[in-house]
Amino acid sequence: MQDFWFYIKLGLEHVLDLSAYDHILFLSALAIPFTFKSWKPVLVLATIFTITHCTSLAFSVYGIFSIDVELIEFLIPVTIALTAILNFFRVFRKEHVTGIYFQCLATAFFGLIHGFGFSNYFNMLMAEEEHKLSPLLGFATGIEFSQIIIILMILTIAYLIQSVLKVKQSIFIGVTSILILIATIPMLIETFPN
Repeated sequence: MQDFWFYIKLGLEHVLDLSAYDHILFLSALAIPFTFKSWKPVLVLATIFTITHCTSLAFSVYGIFSIDVELIEFLIPVTIALTAILNFFRVFRKEHVTGIYFQCLATAFFGLIHGFGFSNYFNMLMAEEEHKLSPLLGFATGIEFSQIIIILMILTIAYLIQSVLKVKQSIFIGVTSILILIATIPMLIETFPN
């Protein structure tokens, strides 16, 4: 059980590590269009993201399916940028807004990509280990806890800015999406495949 908690801690630290902020940016982009009042869609999207990234993480760890590390490292910031861009469509082009089904499909695809990204780190840690199920479950649990923390933080920030400071939701979503896009540009440049 002590090992299980060790891997939960590793999963938590991996996502919450500010020097590797790509997963924080993605979850932020996913959550910023929502509020505590409209929590159900973000719960659905976060659940889909969880299921798909756990699936691709397990596939990669057990050698069922894998993707080139360099490609995954580039696709992760692409998913962040696309999620931020989708936020603009949600707010500023309401007549052409993407439906929840499209968002669910996009989030599922993005989850698969992020799962392969998580697997790169996990496989590095577990290179010499034979028994991977318990560490994998612990690591995935730590990732889920960190995702809940990030989404709750974003919803809290959204509440404070929109309710206390009286900033319109569309302005909040637009400005934060721009900031996320700006933060993603260096990652896109750095990881662009040669």
